Amino acid sequence: MTDHALSVVRAGALTTVQDLGRPGHAHLGVPRSGALDPPAAALANRLVGNPVDAAVLETTLSGCTVRPRSAVLVAATGAPCRVTVDGRPVAWGAPVRVAAGALLDVGPATAGVRTYVAVSGGVAVEPVLGSRSTDLLSGLGPPPLADGAVLPLGRPARPHARVDVAPQPAPPAELVLRVTLGPRADWFSPDAVRVLTSRPYRVSPASNRIGLRTEGPVLGRAITRELPSEGMVLGAVQVPPDGRPVVFLADHPTTGGYPVIAVVRTPDLPAAAQAPPGTPIRFVAVGRR
Repeated sequence: MTDHALSVVRAGALTTVQDLGRPGHAHLGVPRSGALDPPAAALANRLVGNPVDAAVLETTLSGCTVRPRSAVLVAATGAPCRVTVDGRPVAWGAPVRVAAGALLDVGPATAGVRTYVAVSGGVAVEPVLGSRSTDLLSGLGPPPLADGAVLPLGRPARPHARVDVAPQPAPPAELVLRVTLGPRADWFSPDAVRVLTSRPYRVSPASNRIGLRTEGPVLGRAITRELPSEGMVLGAVQVPPDGRPVVFLADHPTTGGYPVIAVVRTPDLPAAAQAPPGTPIRFVAVGRR
């Protein structure tokens, strides 16, 4: 076993390996996947000298604990959290050197949902269809981390950033999602479109990497017959039979049989990845994407 690896001591509630995903395979039924907050993942990589598409760890709410088998640089970005090395506090949002055998603990998020942990050289699990991302829907890529797992690391190739702390956007107090109406807005009553763009919603605890589920007003249908399955895109706002919109995120299915009332603009989706349950949501109708 190589000594250039990470041993997982505490996997946390849900920690996965993510890079920029595997777009371009929807015709094969393969979701895009990848980091839900790409800017945060890219920043973590830049801080340790990795290419922005190197694989990182994406934690969910509770963080994780790992032990490198050789000296590495690490950086944690995204959801703020307490980071320690052998129990001593170190910087969040900056490169930190971790000695071989030291215990790196990425604590629970103090705000937001997902923290990204980059390690110099990147996580070097075997790629599938050009990506090392874990896809919870299809099962492609490495499984979510488990206690005792060992993750191989690549070799560092670039100097790391020399900063005290990198500025990052705060997790949203209110999630504002700009949407383009359609393609199936005509399947809903005129009142439903008005409700979507004028009434408040909240992030549901049932949200995950597949979709951000909402709590709030029900959207009534004008056309109630079955819709043949059709292609789904990142950010699609699908309305299932309970009438409450679901915003599709990176692990979304490539086809679906419920109507899509609108599509969220891609630049707004990283904030959706960091919105904890209960966060207010406001859908704002805009023009073409």
